[in-house]
Amino acid sequence: MKKNNPLITGTIILTVTGFVSRFIGFFYRIFLSRVFGAEGMGLYQLTSPVLALTFSVTVSGIQTAISKFVASETSTHDYRSSFRTLFTGFGISMLLSAGCTAYIYLFSDTIAAELLFEPRTAPLLRIIALSIPMTTIHSCINGYFYGIRKTSVPSLAQLAEQIIRVGSVYLIYVYYTGKGYTPTISFAVVGLIIGEAASMLVCLAAIYHRFYSLTMSRCLIQKMKQPAFTYIKEARRLLSLAVPLSLNRTLINFLQSIEAIYIPQCLQRYGYHNARALSVYGVLTGMALPLILFPSAITNSVSVLLLPIVSEADGSGNHAAVRKAVRKSIKYCLLLGFLCTGFFLLFGRFAGNVLYNSSLAGSFIITLSFICPFMYVASTLNSILNGLGRTASTFLFSMVSLGLRLLFVFWLIPVLGIQGYLYGLLASQLMQTLLCVFAVRKYLR
Repeated sequence: MKKNNPLITGTIILTVTGFVSRFIGFFYRIFLSRVFGAEGMGLYQLTSPVLALTFSVTVSGIQTAISKFVASETSTHDYRSSFRTLFTGFGISMLLSAGCTAYIYLFSDTIAAELLFEPRTAPLLRIIALSIPMTTIHSCINGYFYGIRKTSVPSLAQLAEQIIRVGSVYLIYVYYTGKGYTPTISFAVVGLIIGEAASMLVCLAAIYHRFYSLTMSRCLIQKMKQPAFTYIKEARRLLSLAVPLSLNRTLINFLQSIEAIYIPQCLQRYGYHNARALSVYGVLTGMALPLILFPSAITNSVSVLLLPIVSEADGSGNHAAVRKAVRKSIKYCLLLGFLCTGFFLLFGRFAGNVLYNSSLAGSFIITLSFICPFMYVASTLNSILNGLGRTASTFLFSMVSLGLRLLFVFWLIPVLGIQGYLYGLLASQLMQTLLCVFAVRKYLR
């Protein structure tokens, strides 16, 4: 394969950055778990459903639509059209993010008490709400750069976000403990905002250089002065793809939120008290799962770049390229997955004890190791199916997988404890992978 292949080049950039970022984040979670404990990690993780829902509502579909519609710039050099696409998508997303920010900030107490069943998350939600507009800005810009296959900008933004977030939390922690204050998990949430601000600034600088500091900038700006109906037409085009994607992801994230919120509740039905339930939830989602997901930096990088490449190949009728992408994705994801499974089986318990000082984390890691091959294959095949325009299929597969997992949450956790949820993760991931493979079966012949 050629060295200048955009999939290879982009994957290398995203993978290296992803590994560096996850490496930093890995030790950051160790720091958080030791400073704030398993219960603090549980509180922190309970806010994740709110962030996921707001992301799916405000920008997830728009980001994908921008990426898809600006992909042709690499061959046509139509900067005016791609900038109009980015500008229109940005406007739509910012309106939605402003509404979500105001709602979460004003009704944080209600959300915390009645939706998350944990009033202590209310101040965390108010802080998190301020990060939503910044997330929207850099996500739209990243969508543009993914579309034109310049992955260096999203990679740099990701790295800046991680470094600044971790560094700021550590400095805040040192400052306040030096003053005699007891550290709280709010420090981590403040760091999240600072990190998002850093990522946003990197993306704004990159897009400024792309469109305004080039020699063609004046001509481009003049040509952008077009009637309002041009932007309305562009908005309709973007929304035609973004709305179904956003609805699908919102519904999926809503079900995932139910899952995340009710795991501690069902653990209490099993017999745990509130603090113990939050601690077990924090160990699973804040310690064990991040380690299992660490190698997925590779498959995530491939997935991001496969969508525009497969979309372009399918649009031009190049079915051989699609077939090659499907076969190689399955082959190498299975290889990576089995290697990771073997590694976690051998060293999972050791990793849990050494890194987190938690034998429970080690037990979770060993059990979860079996999902690696299925998780990696499903992630890349989902991206390929989206590139082929099979968004309804990926949505259906995710719904079936989530539905199966929720059955385990509500029926088996009260009987078997957290082990019932681990079985559900394994069963649902296997189900989703089999469905994805069945959907691309014609490319395997």
